[in-house]
Amino acid sequence: MVLSDYLRKHSVRPRFVASLAPSELGLVIVIPVYNEESVIPSLESLNNCSPPKSKVEVILVFNASEKESEAVISRNIKAKIEVEEWYNKVENPLFKLFILEENRLAHKHAGVGLARKIGMDEAIRRFEANNQANGVIVCFDADSKCMANYLVEIEQHFSTNPSASACSIYFEHPIKGKNFKPSIYNGISYYELHLRYYKNGLQYADLPFAYHTIGSSMAVRAEDYCKQGGMNRRKAGEDFYFLQKFIDLGSFSELNSTMVIPSPRESNRVPFGTGRALLEMEEGKRDIEKSYAFETFELLKECFIDVEKWYTQSPVFNEKLIAFLGIEVLQQKLEEIRQQSTTVEIFKKRFFLWFNAFQVLKFVHFLRDNYYPLVALENTVPELLKRIGIPIQNRRADELLLLLRKKDRD
Repeated sequence: MVLSDYLRKHSVRPRFVASLAPSELGLVIVIPVYNEESVIPSLESLNNCSPPKSKVEVILVFNASEKESEAVISRNIKAKIEVEEWYNKVENPLFKLFILEENRLAHKHAGVGLARKIGMDEAIRRFEANNQANGVIVCFDADSKCMANYLVEIEQHFSTNPSASACSIYFEHPIKGKNFKPSIYNGISYYELHLRYYKNGLQYADLPFAYHTIGSSMAVRAEDYCKQGGMNRRKAGEDFYFLQKFIDLGSFSELNSTMVIPSPRESNRVPFGTGRALLEMEEGKRDIEKSYAFETFELLKECFIDVEKWYTQSPVFNEKLIAFLGIEVLQQKLEEIRQQSTTVEIFKKRFFLWFNAFQVLKFVHFLRDNYYPLVALENTVPELLKRIGIPIQNRRADELLLLLRKKDRD
């Protein structure tokens, strides 16, 4: 009922796949494809996985705007033909493959968010046919690869964690090799270090949304996808906003026993994110070797360390928090949340539903612009590691990254 209700209210496309889904279907992997030379390496990586107990399907969503250049459309078509030829030659493929062509999307909404939504909604139709509310939708990218235990571990994670609605899957960008220029490998080391530093900084500050939100490294249970209104249509940051809904619910989890390997390439496909950061680095528009000063996370911890006491006591707000929001807004919102809460636990949850991950990020940028300028990662990451009890032997970015990878995985 939940799945069919969602499709009736929120789906933006009619059914594409006519065939009935197998009753054993458990995993549907959705991959948006835009302006890719080839998707074969990613599909081969998935096909080389150890087979899970349930059936697996892959939905490729080739997409482009109605205003896109013919060169991009032609590249999409060429990549699609290559995929079809490859799949027809694979003996006993691990997954059933479906290809959706959306090369004339309305320009207003065209982008990775809409492409993911179209594919994920089609995955819901596959599960809905057999009322498989516990089926899992897996988000992957057209330039990513994965470990051989990827599918088995995702299946096992949701089976052994019945309360988990969605999860973030452990990832590591390649930081050495011959497929990219040395500057790209160097840049991605810094960028991933920044991502892990920020996530662990939020964790140090005891904030409830200290998770990675990477579109190529996430999965969601079908029923919960529908209950939360499905994927959004954002052109960028769709993964961040999508996963925050599940983080706010308190039913989010991390899967660290397998690994996604996203590409470190530079890209202009989205206005921000990994590819854009590396592109701006290559163009000299971004100093990728810097991140937020550690004082930022110390201040976050100081601002909210007494949030539970605010339920019954008059708070003393940090002056920088007042400068960010204004004392009137803080007092008014706090009183409103108090009136809506019957316990301190409910009060704390409602407070962080208001001062959520997006609000924290805006506050962090406010602190960066007005108080704590960006600092070299080799200088600021050791401050965090020292506070959380991880010894360091040197301050090289790649060595610091390995330490945070180990912490995240363990």
